[in-house]
Amino acid sequence: MRYAQGGRLTDAGRAVRERVRLRAVERFEGRQKNSEIAAVLRVSERSVERWRRQWRERGEAGVLSKGSPGRPRLGEAQLARLERELERGRWWPLVPGWTDQRWTLARIKTLIGRLFHVSYTVQGTWLLLKRHGWSWQQPARRAIERDDAAVEVWKRETWSRVRAPRRRVTAGSSSRTKPDSR
Repeated sequence: MRYAQGGRLTDAGRAVRERVRLRAVERFEGRQKNSEIAAVLRVSERSVERWRRQWRERGEAGVLSKGSPGRPRLGEAQLARLERELERGRWWPLVPGWTDQRWTLARIKTLIGRLFHVSYTVQGTWLLLKRHGWSWQQPARRAIERDDAAVEVWKRETWSRVRAPRRRVTAGSSSRTKPDSR
């Protein structure tokens, strides 16, 4: 049995994986070799070695699932507080000395660390926010300095000169493979 890289198993998938480990425990007790167990259960020998070591150290409890590694580390009260802090809006990013008032994932990660002493990655911060209904935002208005007429002129006159022309695909061109002429 092959497992998805990085886990991402559902509870049902985790239960299937746990049943495989428990079947390995039965075979450990029957004194079977790791290579035999791996072949029967269709797993790698390294996995069987790891399970056997855990079984020796902690018994059957050593091979049981520890649950999803991706469960949220913030409780409901902490999530509510984080949401309140983010909704407060513009003042918080200025407190730590950041030069502008934008919330970035890195800043929210820092906020979580300062408020709750819990460390998330930037990607983990995004997943946490997305799971609780937050989304990325765009500015509501364009920059004052933007000149739409100048942008159109640039696209029409400059961009056509800068952009490389597309190569045409024709019969015999190198982008097509030629049939074998044996």
